[in-house]
Amino acid sequence: MNNGISLYPGLDNTLEENLALIETASKYGLKRIFTSLHIPETNKTKLKQELTVVLSKAKEKGMEIISDISPKTVEILGIVGDDLKAFKKLGITAIRLDYGYNNETIAKFSRNAEDIKIVLNASATTPKILSDLEKCGANFANIEALHNFYPRKNTGLDENFFIAKTKLLQTYGVKVGAFVSSAGKKRGPIFEGLPTLEAHRCADTSLSARHIAALGADFIIISESIPTQSEIETLSRVKSSEVALKSKLFTSKKEQIKLLSRVFTAREDEASDAIRAAEGRTFLKGTIEPENNISRKIGAITVDNKNYQRYMGEIQIIKNPLPSDERVNVAGQVEEKELFMLKYILPGTKFSFDFGKI
Repeated sequence: MNNGISLYPGLDNTLEENLALIETASKYGLKRIFTSLHIPETNKTKLKQELTVVLSKAKEKGMEIISDISPKTVEILGIVGDDLKAFKKLGITAIRLDYGYNNETIAKFSRNAEDIKIVLNASATTPKILSDLEKCGANFANIEALHNFYPRKNTGLDENFFIAKTKLLQTYGVKVGAFVSSAGKKRGPIFEGLPTLEAHRCADTSLSARHIAALGADFIIISESIPTQSEIETLSRVKSSEVALKSKLFTSKKEQIKLLSRVFTAREDEASDAIRAAEGRTFLKGTIEPENNISRKIGAITVDNKNYQRYMGEIQIIKNPLPSDERVNVAGQVEEKELFMLKYILPGTKFSFDFGKI
């Protein structure tokens, strides 16, 4: 996933803080920076003074810049009309078109020769807009989409709405991104988080990002001005369409730890009581001795031991409580606050466990 950070020159951070954030994000392999040129509270003079320096630093680090623009605010940059060459010259590699652009103009922009990506407002895109863009000859290969973030409490998106909008855009081959908030410095003027989903407003950034990935987003951006280093590191490891679960490890046996460190695929023939990994037995190289044969709670991570004969090495996550079985080791447990993520592990879904990194 080409995940990223957000910068807002002329708003909360000093120039030094913004440059340091670019350094840190680049160090951990993040590829994108989002910025907005039409936040009413922005100090326009400071924005003009700092933006070029910030864009130059991002270009030096090989990072993409997604700039939120509107017809009125492009004047801040001294850009007239649809001069996309001017954006390219500044180092802006993608423009997110907010209100004020008709579908014909958006389609025209998508056919630009400057290698500028056109980014739609995913939260506001409708089937009619996409149909009209298609009729206008839009180049969907050059179009992406990014959901809004919502500074005001109780205005963030509903999960089902998010899923529907994301899938709609993806049927046109459009990659879709979303924002997660941060436990670090909150961005003004409200200072109450900038999530895409309302459920993420006060949630852990790591869990929010992994939730967004599980819902099918193609990339994720931390929306706050100064995320923590651990949040940046976590985001660099989040993978699209993979359900990563923060879990507790109950075993010290090398064979089981090595086995559980892999990425698994949920079997296509879905079981009623457990999520079964398709690969567990094929990954196994050693012998699994009986250990911790206790009752299995919801979220228990189990490994079949040698007493289960040809099933030895089978990996499961328990969906319904099951009694103890001398043939089944309880090797770990998905953390309580992460149990809701199990519903996203559908047949064919990739999943993995993290026993301390996330």
